[in-house]
Amino acid sequence: MAVVKRDYYEVLTVSKTASGDEIKRSYRRLAMKYHPDRNAGEGRAEAEIKFKECSEAYEVLSDEAKRQRYDQY
Repeated sequence: MAVVKRDYYEVLTVSKTASGDEIKRSYRRLAMKYHPDRNAGEGRAEAEIKFKECSEAYEVLSDEAKRQRYDQY
């Protein structure tokens, strides 16, 4: 089973023309929502997966060089 990567812009709910500030704001909002410490019980595993996905997307989109490389593909 192959892991399907979602579009990083879709993960962070921003447009492809989003500024660095917009990306940071969206990441912070989602990170607070899905942080494992804030989610207990049944939804914890899913929240943890979404938190990691958001963190990975932010890592790429917040770095200008990585973002350019990502946008090429």
